[in-house]
Amino acid sequence: MSASQTAFRLATRLDQVGFSDIVKIRNKIMGLRAEGRTVYQFEGGEPYVETPDYIKEAMTRALSENKTRYAPSSGIAELRSAIADKLRERNLIPAREENVIVLNGGMQGLFGAFQSSINPNDEVLVFSPYWTPIKDLIAHCRGITTLVPTEEARREGFAKTLARYTSERTRAIYYNTPANPTGLVFTREEAEEVSRFVQEHDLIVIADEAYEDLVYDGEHISIASLDGMMERTITSFTFSKSFAMTGWRLGYAVATEPWMTGLRKTTLYSTNGVSTPTQWAGLAAFTTRSDFLEKNRAAYLKRRDLLLAGLNELGLTCESPAGAFYAFPNVARIHADSREAADILLERAQVATVPGIVFGEHGEGHLRFSFSTSLETIEAGLDSLRRNL
Repeated sequence: MSASQTAFRLATRLDQVGFSDIVKIRNKIMGLRAEGRTVYQFEGGEPYVETPDYIKEAMTRALSENKTRYAPSSGIAELRSAIADKLRERNLIPAREENVIVLNGGMQGLFGAFQSSINPNDEVLVFSPYWTPIKDLIAHCRGITTLVPTEEARREGFAKTLARYTSERTRAIYYNTPANPTGLVFTREEAEEVSRFVQEHDLIVIADEAYEDLVYDGEHISIASLDGMMERTITSFTFSKSFAMTGWRLGYAVATEPWMTGLRKTTLYSTNGVSTPTQWAGLAAFTTRSDFLEKNRAAYLKRRDLLLAGLNELGLTCESPAGAFYAFPNVARIHADSREAADILLERAQVATVPGIVFGEHGEGHLRFSFSTSLETIEAGLDSLRRNL
């Protein structure tokens, strides 16, 4: 008996949810490597360093002590308490333990945030260029992504620009600082202007602070720390970038009610929590005295400056990213179409990058280079570009 087309149809909530272009790029790179070709990889979004030993040792201890049973779905109390302390001391967010939930990476925090706050046809203002999964997270809620050009907002003022793109259906603003792909870090004045706009228009903020510990110029401001904003903000954090723990899938979110109830429900009925031994490792990340974060930031700064000098020398003009570990140069001299430009760099110079159009229409004409790699790779990649462009 053959099945009807109706029975074998994917749920419509997934119609507008896509897959990552970056995965397709990685597959192409793997193919080139399989052919024995050298590829200088600048496309990645993963720390180049290994997870610190003290974190790995904490995981080993947790396993040997049989800390492997179910934990509370919101996270073990010790870790939630340590996170709340960190949020108050470093982010200046007035959080208590009940405002914290431990999650499977920052992505689960963002997924839960959008699921908890966005209804079908709600509009979400997204500063653009933007991290590509955001439009899919919004689409999964059947919401509508409204792109707000970041350059326009910085030039003409955030309140004026946001007002231009706001409608009666606007529900939230996605606020990412330091930003992927540009490395932009919103200033305190900009954060305060967004905060005033949000409160005047009765909106909420979904804040993404994945790169909070990688700021080179200026300061990191958590928008939830500003007056009147904690109750209007769901903030997602991750251990991935700060502690080189991408594969550990460990993150957390901070929010008040009713958002915390939403985060708890989306976690309970998706993963029912986070791996227990992993949480004990996360506790060690926050409670072990170490200079890892500062040394890591200094190492990234050295790589940023090396890459930027080389790109600008090649005529690939690039503003200095104030945070994260990406450069986003203008590549118009190579090709106006960023996909074509990326293909040219890969074919001629074996340099792998990500087309700017992947990050929305305002990213066109640019390529994203990650400087989360070795100094030797940066030097070799730049040398290949000099010889082949």
